[in-house]
Amino acid sequence: MSERHCLVLCTCPEDGSAERIAEALVDERLAACVNIVKGLTSIFHWQGRREMASECLLLIKTRKACYPSLEARIRELHPYEVPEIIALSLEAGLKAYLDWMDAETRPPV
Repeated sequence: MSERHCLVLCTCPEDGSAERIAEALVDERLAACVNIVKGLTSIFHWQGRREMASECLLLIKTRKACYPSLEARIRELHPYEVPEIIALSLEAGLKAYLDWMDAETRPPV
């Protein structure tokens, strides 16, 4: 079981911003790994209108202790006024992978 890890979902408008955010999170040890999934189409309401946008999805693997700093960093780097940032608790995972996540992330002191 994993009580201290989470998966954070974040959409980005294009490859460039997705890569900048992913690289910053990994380089700053706020995330152990970030997958960039390209080719999403999102349909949503924004400011009273239905919108459709091409986006990339970031799958961010991290520790819950890193989440506040990770969210703040995404908000600094993200081009959207209100970015999608959703954290999902991990129920279970391969122990060796979770241990690796612990080793690769450093929550702020």
